[in-house]
Amino acid sequence: MAAGSLQRSRIESIDLLRGVIIVIMALDHSRDFFGSLSSQPTDLATTTAALFFTRWITHLCAPVFFLLAGTSAALTLRRMSKPALARFLLTRGLWLIFLDAVVMRFALQFNVDYQVTLLVVLWALGWAMIVLAGLIWLPRWLVAAFGLALIAGHNTLDTIDAAQFGAWAPLWHLLHQSGPLFAVGDHLVFAGYVLVPWIGVTAMGYVLGAAYEWPDRARRSLLLWLGVALVIGFVALRWWNVYGDPLPWSAQQTPLFTLMSFLNTNKYPPSLLYLMMTLGPALLLLRLFERGVPALLRPAHVIGRVPLFFYIVHFYLIHALAVVACWMRYGTVANIFQSPDLAHFPFTAPPGWDFGLPVVYLVWGLVVVSLYPLCKWFADVRQRRDWWWLSYL
Repeated sequence: MAAGSLQRSRIESIDLLRGVIIVIMALDHSRDFFGSLSSQPTDLATTTAALFFTRWITHLCAPVFFLLAGTSAALTLRRMSKPALARFLLTRGLWLIFLDAVVMRFALQFNVDYQVTLLVVLWALGWAMIVLAGLIWLPRWLVAAFGLALIAGHNTLDTIDAAQFGAWAPLWHLLHQSGPLFAVGDHLVFAGYVLVPWIGVTAMGYVLGAAYEWPDRARRSLLLWLGVALVIGFVALRWWNVYGDPLPWSAQQTPLFTLMSFLNTNKYPPSLLYLMMTLGPALLLLRLFERGVPALLRPAHVIGRVPLFFYIVHFYLIHALAVVACWMRYGTVANIFQSPDLAHFPFTAPPGWDFGLPVVYLVWGLVVVSLYPLCKWFADVRQRRDWWWLSYL
C-alpha cells in the first residue's frame, strides 16, 4: 500500500489527540532544559503550584503515545495483512530503539562519549511494538486480558527490589523498576522507562482499535463511558489509599497542596492510578475530537500527522536554544556538552541556571510556532509521496 493511501485513510480524531498531546509534551522538555535541573516539580516540600501543574499536565503525554500506537496498529489491519503488520511492527520497533539510543541520545546531550545513556520513551515504545508483533496473532480478548493484567497487576510487584536478583538485577530494571542496565567504569546505561506497564498500555490500545470498526454512535458511547469510568475509578481508588500507587496521598497545609498530593501519582514506572488518571481524560478528549477539528486546533492536527518527526526535531531545537542561552548568559557552552549525572540530566548546568517558568513557556511557544511550518511541509510530503521509508518517520 502506498504511503499516500495510508495518509488519506488517517482518522482525524486520533491525529488531533496525538498532536495536542505532543505539543503539551514540548512544554515539559522546554522545562527540562530551561528550568531547574536539580529540583523536582513533584516534590511537595519544595515545589510551587505553578511548577507542579506545569509538570502534571504533561503526564498525559506518554500514556497517549503508547495507547495510540496500539490503536494505530489495529487500524493498519484494514489495509495490511497480519504477517505484513507483524514485520512492520518488528522493524519499526527496532528502528525506535535505535533512534532512542543513538539519535535521541545525541539530541539530549550533544556529545558522543556515551558515558551516560538514558533510555526513555522511544526505547520502551519500540519494545512495546516488538511485543505487539506477536500479540496480534492472539484473539483480541486474550490481548485484552494480557494488557489488563500488566496494567492492573504490576503494582503488586512494587515491594520486589532489583537487588534481590543479584546478577539478574538489570532484567528487573528492564521490566519493572527503573535502574541501570549496564554500568562499567564511567559508562552507564539507565532504563528510565520500564517495559511491563507500557507494553500493557499498547496492548489495550490495540484492543481499542476494534471500536473503529463499530458504528460511530457505539464507538463514541464506549469512549465516553470508558473515560468516565477511569476518572471515577481513579478518584475512588486513590481516595482509599490502599492499592494502585506506591506514593500514598496525605492532607497538606492547604487544600491546593492536598489536591496536589492526591494527583501526585508515580510515573517511573507508571502506576495503575497514574494510568487511570491520564488515560481517562485522554479517552474523553478522543471522544470530543470526533466532532471534527476546530479551527484553533488545526496546527495541532498537522503536527499529530507527523509526531515522530516533531518529537526528534523539537529536542534538537530546544537544546540548540539552550546552547545559545548558555553562551549569552555565561560566555561559555562547556556545560552543555558535558555528560551529566542522572540528578542533573540532561546536562550539568552552571550555577543559577534556572530561567524560571515564564521563560520556559516562552521557549515552548517559540519551539511549537517555529516547527509548525516544517511539520506542515513534511506532512504534505508524506501525503504526496509513496516512498516506503516515510512510514518510519
